[in-house]
Amino acid sequence: MGRPDEAGPARGPTCIGKEAKNDNSTRLSETSVEVPITIRFGDTDPYGVVYFASYFRYCHHGIEDFLRQNGLPPHQLFRNVEEGFGLPVVGAACDFLRPVKYGDELRLNVSITRAGKKALTFGFHFYHKENGELVARGHATVVAIDRSWKSTALPDRIRKAVEPFLPPETSDSVNQA
Repeated sequence: MGRPDEAGPARGPTCIGKEAKNDNSTRLSETSVEVPITIRFGDTDPYGVVYFASYFRYCHHGIEDFLRQNGLPPHQLFRNVEEGFGLPVVGAACDFLRPVKYGDELRLNVSITRAGKKALTFGFHFYHKENGELVARGHATVVAIDRSWKSTALPDRIRKAVEPFLPPETSDSVNQA
């Protein structure tokens, strides 16, 4: 989860959909992982509101926790020299619906919204812990690449691990597009 001074989860993630992989996790639904986030001073702009770039860091922490909770160590996926593949983020967007301030606590709900033969798109919903209000939402797409940085099929172990988390209408798409 990074250095203690980095933004990100204050505690371990809650795995939603499968048995938890660590002592801090519990499953709440069938298709997502919940990650707690405490807003730190360094995450904010001069007005004390979360700076937009901080949300993208939270999203990446969410992807890492999603993978980790499903038996996929992130450090073996984003850049795997031995197997000759990587999973770079190739696109991301976020809508900021309500201001969030230093000291606030959020729940980040991470799911997979689309799975193709070569790519996964993660969806993110940020909820204020205190009142449950949706404060931001976004998505990020990762694409499998080979040693030459050309897109390639997602490794089978990744496809198998994420299959249970796909929405019903896209569960077959992991073997198509």
